[in-house]
Amino acid sequence: MTPERPDPAVPTATYRLQLQPEFPFTAAAAAVPYLASLGVSHLHLSPVLESVPGSTHGYDVVDHARVRDELGGEDGLRALARTAREHGLGLVVDIVPNHMAMAPRHNHALWEVLREGPKSPYARWFDIDWEAQGGQVLLPVLGGPVGAEIDHLEVDGDVLRYYDHVFPLREGTAELPLPRLLDAQWYRPVWWRLARTELNYRRFFSISELIGVRVEDPEVFDATHAKMLQLLREGVVDGLRVDHPDGLADPDDYLARLHEATGGRWTVVEKILADGEHLPASWPVAGTTGYDALRQVDGLFTDPAGAGELLGQYRRFAAPQTDRGGQWEATVRRAAYKVLTHELVAEMDRLTRVAARLCATSPDPALRDRAPWALRTALLELLVRLEVYRPYTSGDTAAVVTEEAAAEARQAFVVPEEAGAVDVVRELLLGRYGDGPEQVEFRTRFAQTSSALRAKSVEDTAFYRYVPLLSATEVGGNPGSPAVSPEDFHAYCARVQRDWPAMGTVLSTHDTKRSADVRAALAVLTEVPERWADVLAEVTRTGEGVPDAQLAWAAWQTVFGLGPADAERVQEALLKHVREAGLYTSWTEQEPPYEEAVAAFVAAGPCGAPGEHVAALRTALEPRIRANMLGAALVQLTMPGVPDLYQGTEAEYLALVDPDNRRPVPFPAPHPGDKGALTAAALRLRARRPEVFGDAAAYAPLTAQGPAAAHCVAFARSGAVVTAVTRLSARLAEAGGWRDTVLPLPPGRWADVLAPEREFTGHARVADVFGELPVVLLERVGEGG
Repeated sequence: MTPERPDPAVPTATYRLQLQPEFPFTAAAAAVPYLASLGVSHLHLSPVLESVPGSTHGYDVVDHARVRDELGGEDGLRALARTAREHGLGLVVDIVPNHMAMAPRHNHALWEVLREGPKSPYARWFDIDWEAQGGQVLLPVLGGPVGAEIDHLEVDGDVLRYYDHVFPLREGTAELPLPRLLDAQWYRPVWWRLARTELNYRRFFSISELIGVRVEDPEVFDATHAKMLQLLREGVVDGLRVDHPDGLADPDDYLARLHEATGGRWTVVEKILADGEHLPASWPVAGTTGYDALRQVDGLFTDPAGAGELLGQYRRFAAPQTDRGGQWEATVRRAAYKVLTHELVAEMDRLTRVAARLCATSPDPALRDRAPWALRTALLELLVRLEVYRPYTSGDTAAVVTEEAAAEARQAFVVPEEAGAVDVVRELLLGRYGDGPEQVEFRTRFAQTSSALRAKSVEDTAFYRYVPLLSATEVGGNPGSPAVSPEDFHAYCARVQRDWPAMGTVLSTHDTKRSADVRAALAVLTEVPERWADVLAEVTRTGEGVPDAQLAWAAWQTVFGLGPADAERVQEALLKHVREAGLYTSWTEQEPPYEEAVAAFVAAGPCGAPGEHVAALRTALEPRIRANMLGAALVQLTMPGVPDLYQGTEAEYLALVDPDNRRPVPFPAPHPGDKGALTAAALRLRARRPEVFGDAAAYAPLTAQGPAAAHCVAFARSGAVVTAVTRLSARLAEAGGWRDTVLPLPPGRWADVLAPEREFTGHARVADVFGELPVVLLERVGEGG
């Protein structure tokens, strides 16, 4: 008998699976009985459409019309959907509208564009600037300058080969001598190092292997969404996660079109919100995927006073320069300048060309006589001052590109009259010079560049430079102010329940830099900064073999958060760390001696004998780590929103940045432990009583009373369920424990969901309520329960 799902339109909880050739649809189907028993309502699948062969993530789509063969093809997906249905589960699928793989041999649409040029019917698909580079698409694939590589370029019939790369030849050019043949194509293979300055197609951030798709074109939207919409119509798929909407020309328009095309299916968007930023109210979606919830939950278990002490210790230990890891805002600003003048030079060039052309051809004299260098400077100075990812057509651009930012930007000019370029740029962005096609293109390019800048400068650079507390350097996080008070957390939850009750919530994802349980351990350091300082002094007494002190601080925190692990995993994560930081080595300018020193230091220090001191501290703090781990898990599972569990996180899950966090996990979890029992209990409660947590549910903070009231965070859902967790348990123990602290419960009898024989009423002693665990999930029982 097939279980009935009470409301298939909105999940009660989702479970994210990372599909890859090693974990195809059949493997997912085999896990379905176990996942259904956990209590989730939907599987959340990573991208399922045809991608580059061997891809371990699926975000490099090559064909939107086909389900990926390496996963089992469309038949395999439909079989998975049937198996899921038999167990009462639906499917939510991750879609990638922003880009495709720059892999012509696998991407038919791109192949045709490279063969036929701008007259190809597929040319409208891709965001290519045909006016740049002499009308040839730059392909940064050569290992060196073309003169050094030309002997490796080989004409083979009607294709051009370069090692594993294959490109089509323009009709009638196959017999030309090689240099002339290259000049005659609609593309130009070049040294890969030219990409950052010469590229003439929009890419995903600074990844040249992914080319931007123009889904703003209705024909392109239809072609790239037809298969997924068919799967939705036929009941194979129930809902969608939209990857990186901030890369799109007009997210507002795209999401409205998607909403209409899907008939309003449950859809969440991977939108990263800054502190204080709200999702555009006009977006017809259920909400974000939940990184803003992650920031709130993590902050709740971070001690603000201790975080400040850690920062002081970090500055004394590592002595970082103010704008290279010493102060958060300064570090972000310097990273932004670096990204715009290094990694995103091609994007800045294109944006400047659009602005210069618009000014030069404008009928309005106020826009004339603006030198390209002045426009570029104005753009640079405004972009680095944006504090959110991008402006939107539905939003107030003046609140994003502020007058305060413009005033600071003018300071970059010596001649006041030349500083007028700042006002020209800002007023163009605010729409004060009209809404013609050129003005719209300028605003679009600015927004797309700003979103790439924010991702690269904050998440991919500053997060690896400013490292006093690694748990705070997380997607959606604010390392400059990592703690969240209970009052602010409750206010956030009330807002979510009111405005976006069906949004997603996450703690771990395929993109988090550390899993939730690693971060839960790291947050404990804010409660015991003096003990951390003592251990660090012990393990660094000799100071030998340390490549740089910032890296050393991050390495010691990494092994504290991760716990006992293979040295290779830590070395791989820290190699990525130093390359992303870009202080002494980088992905494109590698310094082998430094990188070898990093690997040697990690092996001999954090993963060697000195690391045993850190391991001993971790063991001593295990009850505190457990309190954070269970507390964060229970809060996420019962707060407003739809919880999304990343694969393996129903039990303790310790992982670092990708690819470490994308390894296949066993099903069922081999050691579920307390976290596994708590997770299953909360998920089953949500499945059994969806009305308590859904759109029409209520959220009410509960305030403990007594000497340790600040350490108990509690809330009620719809008068039927109560969550209570321990906050800052190490500080609690220092202060003498719960003592006479009580938690006034709502009217009725309340049973512990994990141990129903335990019941409470009225003003319950917190020490009794928690019992053996530092958290409790209560359900009202008896009359009206």
